[in-house]
Amino acid sequence: MKIAVLTGGGDVPGLNAAIRAVARRAYQFGWEVLAIKKGWAGLMEGDIEPLTRDKVSGILHIGGTILGTSRTNPLKKQEHMDLCFENLQKFGIEALVAIGGDDTLSVAQGLFERGAPVVGIPKTMDNDVAETEYCIGFDTATNIVADALDKLHTTASAHARIMVVEVMGRDAGWVATVGGLAGGADMILIPEVPISLEAVAEHAKRRWERGKTFSIIVVAEGAHITGIAEAEMVIQTRDAFGHVRLDKRGIGETVARELENLTGFETRAVVLGHLQRGGSPTVFDRLLATRLGFGAVQLIREGRYGYMVALKANKIVPVTLKDALAYTRTVDPELYQLAETFY
Repeated sequence: MKIAVLTGGGDVPGLNAAIRAVARRAYQFGWEVLAIKKGWAGLMEGDIEPLTRDKVSGILHIGGTILGTSRTNPLKKQEHMDLCFENLQKFGIEALVAIGGDDTLSVAQGLFERGAPVVGIPKTMDNDVAETEYCIGFDTATNIVADALDKLHTTASAHARIMVVEVMGRDAGWVATVGGLAGGADMILIPEVPISLEAVAEHAKRRWERGKTFSIIVVAEGAHITGIAEAEMVIQTRDAFGHVRLDKRGIGETVARELENLTGFETRAVVLGHLQRGGSPTVFDRLLATRLGFGAVQLIREGRYGYMVALKANKIVPVTLKDALAYTRTVDPELYQLAETFY
């Protein structure tokens, strides 16, 4: 049997561990494995090559993806979907493993609905893919955020400043909530819980009155904060999947500037940005990626296409791609309430 694997969307630590697991499990069955470079762009362009044992050797601990990635969206044009099908046939690919978040998996579902043999693996540091408790990359990202907050506490305290730390999280505030809770944030702003800028300022003032002359405020890039105007140019800047380019929004800088005006306290913004995607995966992400890669090959062996492997109650289980794309998995209200306890 000949299978292929690709990684799409933003890179995260743990992708190489998943690629390695897919390949090495497939080798055990005597299958041939192909590497599709640059995500869906590579499938459209026919940028496909053998994924040999040597290429997956020694990559378990390495961040990024040896396959490369892109945010290409073949669903936008029928001719692009046609190219994907043509190259699946041209290269004799009998099954495709797509590793990615909801955008990448939506293309996988589109191919499956048109008859392609596809299985999925959930990857996104936002941790917002439905029907799985964890996605590859999330644990590493939250470790990076918590570590950054540990470092920022000392300088914030020394200078009696408010530090506004912008982290990733378009529609779900998992990284902000978990990273902020673990890193001792004094306030966490996420998309699921709208708040006014004035309420954030009042919180910082109350801390000052209690003798806490500094604050660490974590804000997810997609947080909904009333009192902040959105520039028209930002709203109109979108990626291939129609998402607003939140890096253009600059919410961290905006919140910091406005808080300084409202409170009179010296305020600084720190944007962690792509640092959250970098470096080696944690033990948890290495193990999760390995288990999911192994499980994806099992789905192919059983002929269960149109499914994604997921983590539920510490078990790897199959869920349909359709169900995985049915909704955005947002932060558990109880977890957010736990974080609020420590404000």
